[in-house]
Amino acid sequence: MRPKPAIEALRAQIERLECRSRRSRSVLPFGIAEIDSRLPGGGLTLGALHEVAGGGNGTIDGAAAALFAAGIASRTKSKVLWCITKPDLFAPALAQAGLSPDRVIYAEAGDDKTVLACMEEGLRHGGLGAVIAEIARLSMTASRRLQLAAEGTGTIGIALRRWRRQTEASDFGQPTAATTRWRVSALPSTPLPVPGVGRPRWLVELIRCRAGESADFELEACDDTGHLRLPADLVHGPGQAEDGRRSASG
Repeated sequence: MRPKPAIEALRAQIERLECRSRRSRSVLPFGIAEIDSRLPGGGLTLGALHEVAGGGNGTIDGAAAALFAAGIASRTKSKVLWCITKPDLFAPALAQAGLSPDRVIYAEAGDDKTVLACMEEGLRHGGLGAVIAEIARLSMTASRRLQLAAEGTGTIGIALRRWRRQTEASDFGQPTAATTRWRVSALPSTPLPVPGVGRPRWLVELIRCRAGESADFELEACDDTGHLRLPADLVHGPGQAEDGRRSASG
């Protein structure tokens, strides 16, 4: 006997939900045990929305947050859609964080509403590795739409919170449907055994993690493969790190 149409429709809906659940379990690891162990599944959930913002030092921390997002996107496999309101991204800096210019598609929009629409369309497309959107405000309704769009295709979405006025920064504390929420602040660069500028360091704060715990990490900034690294003096301790630097320069 052929199943009734209502039963067939219910089975199809269950199948779609199961496929969405399987996609949401895929993750993008950072490759640093201290971070991945804090994230459900051992990495950033693919097919999900994540939020990234800079700390309190304005443009400097905002740039660090953008490079953090670029590093994540660079470790995906396909093209990256970056939705912006003004063309002020520095492509060579993104390349230093692993995101080469030939992988980035820029969509310039006039306001947050249009940027969010572009981001949602990009997430629904299904052929992109990541979709990043620079926005000042993100409501619960808008974030839910983005989360559902990401779940439907398995594409990772990053809402890069960027404020034109400092008063807008308070919106970052409002609840959203994002799976994780990160804040990135610039720190003094890694010391070198000789005069020069070492690798930049960031304070990376995991402020919110669904089904996980908050944490903060002192890390060396993304390299040209998009990977972060624990500073040597934090891995080995100050004495061992100093011995290592002396050996390298000897």
